[in-house]
Amino acid sequence: VQLQASGGGLVQAGGSLRLSCVASGPTFSMYTMAWFRQAPGKERDFVAAFRGSRGTTHYADSVKGRFIISRDTAKNTVYLQMNSLKPSDTALYYCAADPGGRMILSTVWNPSAYNNWGQGTQVTVSS
Repeated sequence: VQLQASGGGLVQAGGSLRLSCVASGPTFSMYTMAWFRQAPGKERDFVAAFRGSRGTTHYADSVKGRFIISRDTAKNTVYLQMNSLKPSDTALYYCAADPGGRMILSTVWNPSAYNNWGQGTQVTVSS
């Protein structure tokens, strides 16, 4: 599975951005797609996931109520709509995929559960 992320940029605090990630493969509807982020000197943290086999969404507490993950199966694309951005959201954002369709809820937050990663897209939020 190949992933191509885009949509990052520089935005002021309180603003919005939408990230996109296009995935290859014929069974996209079954993929678990996720977004992670990594700030300099920090670990890669879970942001949000869409479990395709279940149609469920999952969010880190730090982004609940501000970020929305969605997908368009016709375009093999997952989106991350980021609203009310804060300087603490500044990071390199990565999309990840698990095409197996069997990811269990307890592992969606774990980077090790995903074996397909896109290149990062930088999000910078100025104060």
